[in-house]
Amino acid sequence: MAGLGETPESRMSKALLIAVVEDDCLFRDSMRSLMRSLGYTVDAFSSAAEFLASPHLIETACLIADVHMPAMTGIELYRHLIEAGYAIPTILVTGYPNDVVRARALNDGVVCYLRKPVDEEHLMRCLRTALSCAGLPDEDP
Repeated sequence: MAGLGETPESRMSKALLIAVVEDDCLFRDSMRSLMRSLGYTVDAFSSAAEFLASPHLIETACLIADVHMPAMTGIELYRHLIEAGYAIPTILVTGYPNDVVRARALNDGVVCYLRKPVDEEHLMRCLRTALSCAGLPDEDP
């Protein structure tokens, strides 16, 4: 049973690592703060290359990545991870939604494709889905 003011997210293990890959520093910092407030450990990266070079890549329980980034897009990052054998549940965010890109990304296995500004409740639902895809225990009462 959850304590007063406790959410399923705040009861999740602090060991769960959420990676945020976003070239916009304001959005990246905002997402980092939100994930921490929900009780997750979070690593934030300004590019796909920086994330791919991280020693914590294998520990990542969920990836939140921007669709439009220089050098490697969020979709390209997701596909690269899959091809390399890393099936990290991924949530894509974009300030430039496109129905064709959205459909292709979801068909490829991306958990959610969200429009910026991101609705916090929708993001939390996507995060729960992503973590359940990762085979982590269901924390709901």
